[in-house]
Amino acid sequence: MNKISPSVLYHYLIPTTLTKRKTLREFIIFIFKKERKALIELNIIFCDDEYLLNLNQQFLHHNYYTDILSFPVSGPGKPLIAEIYISVDRVKDNAKNLDTRFNDELHRVIFHGILHFCGYKDKTRSEIRKMRTREDKYLKAYLSLPKKS
Repeated sequence: MNKISPSVLYHYLIPTTLTKRKTLREFIIFIFKKERKALIELNIIFCDDEYLLNLNQQFLHHNYYTDILSFPVSGPGKPLIAEIYISVDRVKDNAKNLDTRFNDELHRVIFHGILHFCGYKDKTRSEIRKMRTREDKYLKAYLSLPKKS
């Protein structure tokens, strides 16, 4: 039986600076392996506030801006096929408000979405603390990788 290599694809509905795409793709696959979550395909879609607000209203019935929405496409218990939508506008504002670099905040948000697929939640204080600890761990590891691609 052939083993399918996981796929991570980037889609740009608005222009976005995303450096080290190949390295990021490999690191995302590493996170799924480390968290013991089978991945088939992950689509990361970069969009603006209005696009993400529309999705938030349409699918979650929330009428507010957010930086990320994560949608599993495959069913429960199946290897993951999923989509992550990221508002570049929100990430820019978050970075400014948190006094951090856009690139760091963008990667934190990507890892946040991945962690949701791995079973992490962020509704209670305890869950938020666990999520943030994992985000910090993976962000630090990713940012310390040797520079390539």
